[in-house]
Amino acid sequence: MKFQRNARILRGQLDAAPIAGVLFCLLIFLLLASLIYTPGVAIQLAAGGADLTGVDGPTIAVAMDANGWFYFENQAIPKNALLSRLRDEVKKSPRPLTLVVAQDKNVTWEKQSTLVDMAVAAGIKTVLYEVRTNQFNSSGSSPPP
Repeated sequence: MKFQRNARILRGQLDAAPIAGVLFCLLIFLLLASLIYTPGVAIQLAAGGADLTGVDGPTIAVAMDANGWFYFENQAIPKNALLSRLRDEVKKSPRPLTLVVAQDKNVTWEKQSTLVDMAVAAGIKTVLYEVRTNQFNSSGSSPPP
């Protein structure tokens, strides 16, 4: 059986209306995407040096915002519940734990000291503060090895 071949691809004028419609929809999606609420708590970390080292052993992370709220395992947690959770984590871990604190740069010293006191009461001996590192220096050259 022989089929007739008379399809002419792009022989006529290109209609701009469908292309404009698709681009307009894309523009609307991009504008609306910037207005979507991003879940979570915005924590502005303090700036630190670029040559900081990491932690060798097991760690647990606690975040603290400028209002003094504590966040453990991505959930807001009251102060007394945080202390019991820290104690439970210390009991479960075979090696000494390190508490990594991600705190907002506007946290006061009083709020910071309450978290350190809770860590000591739970049996954690090492507390480190997470900082925002400068990946590259301002001269534009690569960092030293």
